[in-house]
Amino acid sequence: MNLLYLIRHGQAGTRDEYDRLSNLGRAQARALGDWLAREGVAFDAVWTGALRRQQETAATVLGALAEAGLPQPQVQFDPRWNEFDLDAVYAGIAPRIAAEDPAFRRDFEALERTVAAGDAAIHRKWTPADAAIVEAWIAGRYSFEGESWDQFVARVRAAAVEPLAAARTGKSVAVFTSATPVGITLGLALSLTPGDIMNMAGAALNSNVTILSVDADQLRLFAFNRIAHLESPELRTFR
Repeated sequence: MNLLYLIRHGQAGTRDEYDRLSNLGRAQARALGDWLAREGVAFDAVWTGALRRQQETAATVLGALAEAGLPQPQVQFDPRWNEFDLDAVYAGIAPRIAAEDPAFRRDFEALERTVAAGDAAIHRKWTPADAAIVEAWIAGRYSFEGESWDQFVARVRAAAVEPLAAARTGKSVAVFTSATPVGITLGLALSLTPGDIMNMAGAALNSNVTILSVDADQLRLFAFNRIAHLESPELRTFR
């Protein structure tokens, strides 16, 4: 079976230092590597995005496979597998919404105060202000200098071309990426709307494995959001 493994990174850091794995994220990645080793999964080709949290996850997982004696291909780095730049979306869109919507402005200012106060819980929550900003970005309500939703989708689909081609030749392929690029790639198989993509991204647990079966002319979803390696409840996180 020709398989493409789409692997979400482990839990990342806090909002003000998001692009690194937390201690829990490193434990999740190690658990995934150990589980893949027990299953005898060996990859013929591996890609990762350029983000630190993606590369740290890949290094930890592949390190566990190497310790188990499984052969390791050379990792290929492709920044097109990066998650969208939430900071840029915030900077470009949040002030525009705040100028028009007093309720959003109150929510957004409350979010900023909570982050500044050092409330640890806020780093693991998706707030109404977060949702409003991303929904406006997807809908294209405001122009700004950053990447649009359509541009983001196009670059992820372009990034998927080479791994899919490798899988079609019979190789077992892994891509270490983030939740939304996984959802966009699933859209190639399932014809997902932007709302569907974001719903699937929202359901994705850290370090989960999604698998596509890749035939010559068709993609099939083989597994979504698989977390057999996260045996303890404390290892299961969404953000």
